[in-house]
Amino acid sequence: MKRSIVGFLAVLLTVGPARSASIECTIADPTGTPLNVRDAPNGRVMMTLSNGAKVRKTGEREHRGKHWSLVGNEAGVLGWVFSAYLDCISIEQDQQKSAPMRPRPTDN
Repeated sequence: MKRSIVGFLAVLLTVGPARSASIECTIADPTGTPLNVRDAPNGRVMMTLSNGAKVRKTGEREHRGKHWSLVGNEAGVLGWVFSAYLDCISIEQDQQKSAPMRPRPTDN
């Protein structure tokens, strides 16, 4: 058991730092079956997620010509999923600005 945890942590460390964007995704597997969540790209299946489940993409990696995403939820990191089965919206941090302020008229 210790060996698989160490391997999983090593995979997480190779992802690198998170990007400056927050990426929210919904599971959208066109096969209609639950999406496999793996311990590494194309690795051992740890769990599955149903279509419509909400996750947050925290990293990406290419493995043998296919794109994989590291996903998590509010409880933490879940694992790797095939990126084509995610429907994601990127929210750039610098685009989250409040409405412009208008100057108040001054009393003269």
